[in-house]
Amino acid sequence: MSGRAVAAGCLAGAALLLVVPGPVTGPGRRLRRLAPRMGHGWRSGSTGGRPRPGWWPDAIRLASVAAGVAALVLVGGGPGLVAGALTVVLADRLLRRVEPPAVRDRRRREAAELPLAADLLAAALRAGAPVDRSVLAVAEALGGPLADRLGRVGRTLELGGTAAEAWHHLGPVAGADRLVAAAIRSADSGAALAGALVRLADDLRADRSTAAEAAARRAGVLIVLPLGLCFLPAFILAGLVPVIVAVLGDVL
Repeated sequence: MSGRAVAAGCLAGAALLLVVPGPVTGPGRRLRRLAPRMGHGWRSGSTGGRPRPGWWPDAIRLASVAAGVAALVLVGGGPGLVAGALTVVLADRLLRRVEPPAVRDRRRREAAELPLAADLLAAALRAGAPVDRSVLAVAEALGGPLADRLGRVGRTLELGGTAAEAWHHLGPVAGADRLVAAAIRSADSGAALAGALVRLADDLRADRSTAAEAAARRAGVLIVLPLGLCFLPAFILAGLVPVIVAVLGDVL
């Protein structure tokens, strides 16, 4: 292996190390929890306890540059410059489109907790509590990622914000658009919200069950192709090859 290929491999490995996050324990975990409360120029990946300025390059940008340098070293010359520049741009765009595992896990947990939150909110409203207190009580009872959004909704309502401003915090949650629409419609018309929330919770559970069943059926269909590829060589060797050998023996 040439020295150029070794250098390119080392740079590509450095790019992977920059992108793949490692476990955060001890003080680093506490710093990440405190990051949203601090200034915008602070980065959770700062070292030595010193804040990083806002212009400091992030891990994705550094990984993209490392991949571009690897392409430059591997190709070399003028074409290497072009390949390196293209690699930097493409790697930066592709890596930024990848959803981090923490964000994906949070999104799934929010969608899974939404039916229970709707049921609890309907129960609190039927008990006679106002909407803002009901939302805050449900947020305190639930915990987890959805509770943060519900807490913002309740605090906005408590401070006198409009229903559209408050329930807008649930917009990114999958399936919450119907809950938001029902809450805004109830605030505008005075219609009861508890019954709509119960029906919404039932609909969300039915949608999740349907999606899980469809995913299971899709997995059964997709698994046919690798199974076919596994059985195809055996079928050729055990079924077709003896027939071809027998026919060729009779002909020759």
